[in-house]
Order: sequence, then C-alpha cells, then structure tokens
Amino acid sequence: MITPYDPQAVERDAQQYWQDNDSFKAPDNPGSDAFYCLSMFPYPSGRLHMGHVRTYTLGDVIARYQRLKGHSVLHPMGWDAFGLPAENAAIKNNIPPANWTYSNIDYMRGQMQSLGFGFDWSREFATCDPDYYRWEQWFFLRLYEKGLVERRSAIVNWDPVDQTVLANEQVENGRGWRSGAVVERREMQQWFLKITDYADELLDQLDEMPGWPDSVKNMQRNWIGRSHGLEIDFAVAGRDESITVYTTRPDTLLGATYVAVAAQHPLALAAAEHNPELGAFIERCANVKTAEADLATLPKEGMALGVEVEHPLTGRRLPVWTANFVLMDYGSGAVMSVPAHDQRDWEFAREYGLPIEQVIAPADDAPIDLDAEAFVARGITVNSPGFDGLEFQAAFDVIADALEAGGRGRRRTNYRLRDWGVSRQRYWGCPIPMIHCDHCGVVPVPTSDLPVVLPTEVSFEGVRSPLHDMPEWLQVPCPVCGRMARRETDTFDTFMESSWYANKFTSPGANAMLDDRVNLWAPVNHYVGGIEHAILHLLYARFYHKLLRDEGLVASDEPFERLLMLGMVLRNGRKMSKKDGDAGDPQMLIDRYGADAVRQAMMFAAPPEQSVEWAEGGLESASRFLRRIWRGVEDHLAAGEVPALDVAALSDAGLELRRKTHETIGRADDDYGRRVQFNTVVAAGMELANTIAKTPDEGADRAAVREAWNALALVLSPITPHVCHALWQALGHSEPMVDAAWPAVDDAALERSTIELVVQVNGKLRARIDMAADADETAAREAALADENVQRFVADKSLRKAIYVPGKLVNLVVG
Repeated sequence: MITPYDPQAVERDAQQYWQDNDSFKAPDNPGSDAFYCLSMFPYPSGRLHMGHVRTYTLGDVIARYQRLKGHSVLHPMGWDAFGLPAENAAIKNNIPPANWTYSNIDYMRGQMQSLGFGFDWSREFATCDPDYYRWEQWFFLRLYEKGLVERRSAIVNWDPVDQTVLANEQVENGRGWRSGAVVERREMQQWFLKITDYADELLDQLDEMPGWPDSVKNMQRNWIGRSHGLEIDFAVAGRDESITVYTTRPDTLLGATYVAVAAQHPLALAAAEHNPELGAFIERCANVKTAEADLATLPKEGMALGVEVEHPLTGRRLPVWTANFVLMDYGSGAVMSVPAHDQRDWEFAREYGLPIEQVIAPADDAPIDLDAEAFVARGITVNSPGFDGLEFQAAFDVIADALEAGGRGRRRTNYRLRDWGVSRQRYWGCPIPMIHCDHCGVVPVPTSDLPVVLPTEVSFEGVRSPLHDMPEWLQVPCPVCGRMARRETDTFDTFMESSWYANKFTSPGANAMLDDRVNLWAPVNHYVGGIEHAILHLLYARFYHKLLRDEGLVASDEPFERLLMLGMVLRNGRKMSKKDGDAGDPQMLIDRYGADAVRQAMMFAAPPEQSVEWAEGGLESASRFLRRIWRGVEDHLAAGEVPALDVAALSDAGLELRRKTHETIGRADDDYGRRVQFNTVVAAGMELANTIAKTPDEGADRAAVREAWNALALVLSPITPHVCHALWQALGHSEPMVDAAWPAVDDAALERSTIELVVQVNGKLRARIDMAADADETAAREAALADENVQRFVADKSLRKAIYVPGKLVNLVVG
C-alpha cells in the first residue's frame, strides 16, 4: 500500500488499470443479464460543474453496483454537441463552432476520466458528427414519406435575442429557455413532427411506467392536457356560416353572453375591411410581443365586430367580439364567453359592460358574489330552462345529447399538446434534408446524397446563419427537375439529436441507424438526469422511440424503464450557474482532495431527488474518513496473519462486528437497488468503520475484522472506487474490484445473543437494559423491575400492569 494515503497516486493507479484492461467496455452480446445505465449526456460547454459531478457520479454508482450484482453493464457517454451556446460563443470569440465544440469535448472528457467514471468510451460520439446525424436525416425522410412531417405556416414563439423559433416547451414563463428574453409571437413557415398523432399513447402509457416518479408523469399528463368536451356551432346571424368553439364546460352554455374570436380570425379580418379602427386594433394585437403563457395576465382588450351569432339551444343572438386573449393557433380561434363562470371572460365583460348571467350554483348553497369575481367551480345548473338542477356530468351529457340531436355540436377530445416544431433559424445544427425548387416546390434530398453535411469552416456577421452566404453549399440541383434550387437553411432543434442518442449507443459502428444490438440493451434500465428535463427532453424522447418502434427499428414501447430525477445543486439557496460564475470547478477540488472525496461528499450531501446546498466543508469530512479507513487497513495488515473464520471462537465483540458487517451489506444492497438512496450507504459505511475500530484486532476476532474490511471496501466501491480498488488489492484479492461480486448476507450472523430493551414507567423512559435475545415477557418484566433507576419510580407504588413489546420495550404502569 502507498503510505501515507495519497489520493492522487491511488486514483492514477486505479484509472490506469481500468484503461489498460478495458474494464468498462460493454460486450456486444450481453445475454439475459444486460443492464443499461445512462446519464443524460452533457452539452460540451467547456468545463464540468458540480451539477455534472452529481449527475454522473449517481449514474456511475448505479452502474458499478449493478456490475457487482452480476450484470453485464452498458454505461456510455457522448456529447449533445449542436446548439446555440456554441454558436453564440463562436460569434463572441470569432472561432468556428466546430472548433470550439471539439476543444471543449476534449477537456471535459479529461475531467470525467479524472473523476473515475466507468464509461465505455469506445462508444463515444458527438451529435455534430456527420456519421451520427446522417441517420437523423434519413429517419426524417422516412417520416416525411409516412406523412408524419409537415411544413406549414404557424404562429410561433420567436426569441429575439437568439433569433430563432422555440417550441412551446422551450418557453418558460414567457421567456426563452436559454436566453431569458421575452418571447414574441410571429407567423412563419416551419417544419413540424406530428407528435399529436401519438398523444393518446403518450398519455395512456404513463399508467404502465412504475419506474417513473409520479411527479414527472403528472407533469407530462398536464402538458399533453387531454380534455373531453364539446365542439359547438354558433350560426352567424344572416349568413350561411358558423363559428365553432370548443368547451369542457357545456354545463355553462346557457350562460354564454358573447363569443370572442382571435384578432386573426377570418370573421374579424372580414369585419376590419370596412372598419379602420378595428383594423388598427387587429394590427396592434398582431404586434404584441408576448407568449401565450403571459396573455392571461394582460389587460383585457377587444372590439365588437358588429356581427351576431345565434345561441345553439335558445336561438338568442349574442354579439361577437375580437379579444386579445384569444389565440388563432389554439383550437378554432374562438371561444364561447361565460362571464359568470370564467374569470377571463368576467374581466372582459366588466371592462366592456357585457352581461354576466349566473347558470351554476354551488352544490352546498354557499353564497357567491359575481360582482367580485367569477364562480368557476363545478356545481348545479340554475337559470337554464330544461336543464336546471343537474350536477356537472349529468348536465354535460344532457346538453351534449341535445346539441348532437340538433346538429349543432358533437363530443370531442382535445389536447393541450401541439405538434413539435423542429426547425430552427440558426447555423449550428443538423441540416434539414429538404430542397426548395421554384418549379417543383419543396422536395426531399435523395437518401443516396445523405448526409447533408454542415460546413464547419464558417464566419459570422451578427447572428445571421452563414449558410445563407455560402452559395457553394446553398445552391444545388433539384432532385426532380434538375434545375438549380436551394437547400433548406433551417436546422433541426437539438432535441432531435437527444431524442434517440440512447439507442445509438447500443449499435456502435453500425452501417444503419440502428442494428439488432439495440434490442439486446434497450430500453435503458436506469436513466439519470435533472428534473428540468421532465417535459422538454423526456416527452420528445418517448415520442421518438415510438416512431423508431413503428419503423421496426426497436422492439420496446418506451425508451427508459426507470427514471432517477435529480434535485438541483444550490449555493446560497439558488441554482448554481456557470453564467453567474458560481457553478464550482470540480477540477480544483479533485486536485486538492481527490476524486473519491468529491464523489463521497456529493453522494452524502442529500438523497438524489432532493436539491443539494453545496458547501466544500463536506469534502474535509470525506477526506478524513477515507484516510481513516486507509490507516485502519494498514494497521490490520501490519498485525500479521489472519486465521480462518471460526464463528464459535469469536468473542462477543467479534460476533457484534459480524452482525454489523452483514447488516451493512443488506442495508446497502437495499439502498443501492430499491431505494436509490446513496447518502445512507455512506452513513452505513461510517457506522461499520466505527464498529471495526471498537473491535480488538486479535486472535480469532481478526477473521471477523478482515471480513468487515472486505465488506466495507465492496459496499463503498461504487461511490469511492479508486481507494476501494487499492484496498481490495491490499486485502489480498487476486481479482480486481470491478470483477468482484456483491457479498451475500449471512442470516445467522444477524442473530443477536442480546438485545437492548427500553424500560418506561407510565410511558416515560427510565432505563435501557440488556437482555438475552430469547428472553420471555416474565424475564423482561423482572429485569426491568430490578433496574436501580426504575426502582426509584416504582418502589412505593403498586404495579397495575406491564406492557411488553417483544424485543423493544417494557412499559410498567404503576399507581
């Protein structure tokens, strides 16, 4: 052994051994014991931060534990390499994004290796490699042939800083998810994948995913937002046309006092042709620079169109207004407005003096004040001739039947989910393999011409994509007519790359998108990442996996069996951020304390799903603990030969150490496997180390001490692999720790010869006594009464009864 403990030397030796022996190279044919562990791959931003350390240590712990349990483990790493940060950095530093990206990859790979992560680096790839994204282009063309790709004009979320379209999921509180800029609404031609075709399956299959946290499943349920309601037709008075609205509250239909349409609704645009004031209002609405999430909080504005519609049940005429809170790209661009029972409609009605008519009353007859706010809860129908006195579902069914019978409505299921807009107006991304021809329209690139390679030697003028200024790349013959045409300059949303990378790791070197090896490994058994990806990445990955399945490329329905969602790493109560300069530099900590101390401190700080308030004080404690067990093994080895284990010859201390050893093995096995709580593994290891230190390392008990040191090294090895690799060798094992097997629990060792009983008098703790483990109630009561301290509280009183909980306590009730 190295003396004294030198973490840098120990870690260098262990990492060299793993590298020389390809210790973490996964087999191509793993068999039935395959286990695929994957952590969400990083963006190569230049430096790891403490959030990365937490994520990848947790994944590494899981992978190493599963290997000890006898599984063939696939634990790969790659790089989510396209995207705006590289492009923005390139613009700032006047270097091509490819150069910046690959330089960062090299540095970050070295940092990961210094932390001892057991990745199969032979499967490494970056998503900006043409060998990777060519298959993404190929698959996009397959989806295009199947009608699952569409190019259409749409109102989109425009990030004015990053100068690109964002998907709805990439807008957070009205701001761009990366830039933080207030998002604008624009109409543009965009490419979409029809994720809505899979809405029901994406939603329903959540009920069959026990390995996912309920919080994540609920977030996805809410985002998909399936609702059951009615489409209702309001005939435009005096015209042969109607306005269709969708509502989940048909029980309030008799309370509709006006209909509101979006500024871009055809009815509003037609009315504006003869009303300049209305035209100016519509223009003002079109230029509002805000996102859908913020519209609910804007002051309510609108104008009457001078048009009326007929109520589908009563024939009553209702005015039509255009309103700034109605969006054209959601539903039909029209809503029935029930001010008494919708707060948004109530605010608009109050602003413009429109009627507010109650048609729902609380089921418990509680008073409501419609002068103060709308009553939005479900209740009982009132003031609804022919439908009074009905609770929600009964009213829904009766009104739906009446509308369907009259041809004025129909039951419909709607979704909040919208198709995935996958085109981005920036350079550093996968080229979309389409060609624009003035004669043939938009046509696909022939698969024989794939990949469409993104030029990497580029220079920027502002944020404009340099692809527009590269005629040698941009201009290309049309595959149909042969005339000169131009390539699509939009690139894919980077979530396209991250939606299928997990499957690509299973098929390294394949001359296809995926090969048969994918079904030997997929789906991922345990996936690790941050809770912030609960919708953005995970929903897209689920959708993409189903597309791959339906193309016959994978056999499973879902990409990830079990999900470990991590809390954030905080400093001073807020998320650590590289942008703010407080994300922590793990390299400095590794150089000072060693990788094992960094790993242990992070795992001990909190359970994985909780946020971590990071402080470096935990590193000092971890370093002291590792030095302590190193010295303990040194002292044990210096004491000479160890006899064979003879349980009958062990002292009480030796038996207690064996009990603690096997208790620790069982507890850690449960914590690693079922509970996924690694902080408690560290705590159990510390307790075992304390028990070893209290046990005399002599005579027959030396065998129990050796067994305990072996167990401690194995139990801690997923968390602190370098020091445990060295200790395992020092303890005399010929096979390396990475090839060891998880130890079995000896149930006989767990049996106690004595137990500690709590003694209470009238429910208050008065003593703790040691008893034979097989003592009966009578012996326990007599021992309790004989305790000197207990005597002080029972001596002058009569014993009314004794309550005995076997193995735990005796409660003496006296009076």
